[in-house]
Order: sequence, then structure tokens, then C-alpha cells
Amino acid sequence: MIHNRKFITSSSFLAMLFLGVGYSLVGAAARNIGLTPAQIGLLLAAQNVGFAVAVAVAGALSDTQPKPRILLFGSILLAGGLFAFYVVPIFWVNLLVAVVIGLGIGAYEGATDAMLFDLHGNRAGPYVNINHLCVTLGGALIALYVIFLDLLWRSAVVQAGLAVALMAVVFALTRLPVKGGQAKLQAKIRIITSSRIVAVLFVCSLLTIGASAATTGMLSTFLAEQRGAAPVTAKLGLVIFLAGVAAGRIVIGAFARPNRLYRMLVILFALSTGMFALLFLVDLGPLTLLAVFLAGLTLSAQLPFLLTYAGLAYPAMTGTVLGAIKIAIPLGGIVTPLLIAAITGRASFGAALLVIPLGLLVGLLMIVLLLDRSALQLLPEAG
Repeated sequence: MIHNRKFITSSSFLAMLFLGVGYSLVGAAARNIGLTPAQIGLLLAAQNVGFAVAVAVAGALSDTQPKPRILLFGSILLAGGLFAFYVVPIFWVNLLVAVVIGLGIGAYEGATDAMLFDLHGNRAGPYVNINHLCVTLGGALIALYVIFLDLLWRSAVVQAGLAVALMAVVFALTRLPVKGGQAKLQAKIRIITSSRIVAVLFVCSLLTIGASAATTGMLSTFLAEQRGAAPVTAKLGLVIFLAGVAAGRIVIGAFARPNRLYRMLVILFALSTGMFALLFLVDLGPLTLLAVFLAGLTLSAQLPFLLTYAGLAYPAMTGTVLGAIKIAIPLGGIVTPLLIAAITGRASFGAALLVIPLGLLVGLLMIVLLLDRSALQLLPEAG
């Protein structure tokens, strides 16, 4: 049986790496499969439905059930989804497969961060940050791997499925005592729905995820159409943005101490609001790619810090609170891009992109005006 804390922490990081693989699979393999934009949208929507359901259920269960057991079931679902993805070239069948993949990655998202709080307590902040860095790396990994294997993209998916199946074995052998509170689910739901802290963290998570998803999906188009970048430069801009996100989660995440979280959230939301406004409003010429990198840097640690704040504010029901807040992840990935698309149709693409800095400004105002900054003041510093 596995009891080693470092090994279990590493297994959480690997789970989130494969979460990134599963989450980015449709986009990475779409061209190889020959999917139309409408089919891609439906597959992503189906995946997000499964994700939203599983992240809430897994979060709630993780307070009363062993988290490795939840991750075991998540691994089985994700491995099965990866093995089955487009084995049968019938669209509605793969729509169901996408739901299964969403359920698997939702279980991973719902239980891993809560498990890190069990393992590391007040010191969990940097580990949560690394956890979400692994999601970014996983998404980049499957994209690069599919490009490398080209027409043999199924090999990449099957290999990922085999790795996730191995993760299922690891979680089946892992033993970790339950540390969550034993309050009834109804009581927990009542606390969550009446908590201003949870409401603020949920909306801010939705806004930062929306900014990230919209930028990832539309940055190359913005650079080409609005800044006159060559096709290669436009694609390079997306790589630079993701590099900024990765660098921020490594560097900024090192400062995730309990008593600094409120101040750092204010700083990051303020900087990202200004940086995205500068990027979309001002033609910076040769400095544009630097602004893209800095935008990714300032956006990078916002979600991990919001989740860390929630986990530390509700130590007796961490899983349930994190699961509720993480429903904002699929919602943010849908709402903000759809809003930008709607405004583009009525005004212009350039004007629609201002939704991103305006959303981050709303998040900043909510943190400053509504977030209870005293929630973590009694916690000791984690070194």
C-alpha cells in the first residue's frame, strides 16, 4: 500500500497532467479527425457538462470519502473515454464518450486539490499552484504529441489512456485518511449558498477562466487581424502567452502564503486588468509579444490563489467548497467566448475583446469591496 506523502503529491500532479490531456484532446485532434466547427463545439459542450457534474459531486464526496478512491473511479472513466474516443466514427457515440471524458477529468479536478490540503494543510498553496501548472503542461503535451504523430494521432490517445489506467492502479493502492468534516451535505450546501466569500471566489474564478479561455482561443486571430502579424508570428503569440502562464505559476506560486493571498489577488487582478487593456487598446508594435507574455504572467496564478483561499477559509469542508467553486471552470470557458462572439457580431472584434479586461476589473472590484479579507488572518504563515 502507498502511504508516502511525497509520492501521493506527485500522483496528484500526474493526474492533473492527464486532466490537461483530456481537456485539450478535442481541440488537439480535431483537424486529424476532420471535425467541423459545429461538431467541435458540441463535443466541448458535452465534455464540459460531464466536467461540471463530476467536479461538484467529487468535491462533495471528498470530504467524507477517501480521495484516492474518487481518483480511482475518475481514472477508470478517463482511461475508458480515451480508449473509446473515435474508435467508432459515429458522432453521437463520441458525444457520449466526450461526456465520459468530462466525468473523468471532473473527478480529478474535484479531488486532487482537496487531497493536497489534506497532505500539506496551510502549506498547500504552492502545491495547488503546481497542480494547475500541470494542467497547462498536459494540454501542451497532447497538442505537440498529436502534431508529432500526425496521422497516427490515435496512438497518442491510446498511450495516454494506458498511462491513466496505470494511475488507476496507483490510486487503488493509495491509502489516505479522510480529514474533511462530517457535516451533512444539506448543511454544507446551506453554508455555501449563503457565503459571500464563496460567491466572490466563484465569480472571480469564472472571470479569470473566461479570460484565459477566450485569450487562448482568440489571441492568434487578434494578432493577425488587429496587429498585422504574420501567420507564424500569430501562432507564436499563443505559445508565448502559454509560456507566461506557465512561468507565472512557477514563479508567482512560490509566494502563495496564507496571509499574502488577499494582497496578491488584488495585485494580480489589477495588473492583469491593466495589461490586457494595454494589449487590446494600444498597438505596441515590437513590444506586443512582450505584453502577451506579461498578460499570461499576471493571469497565471489567479485561479490557484482563489482556490487556495477557499480551501484555507473552509478547512472542515474543503472538497465541497472547491467543488462548488470549480463549476466556474467549464462555465467560464463557455460564457466569455460566447459573449465575445455575440459582441463581435454586433460591433467589432476589437471592441468585443475588451470584455476580457472589463471582466478582470469586475473581479478586482469584487475582491476589494466584497471579499472578507479577515478570513485568513488567524492562519499562521506557511514556510
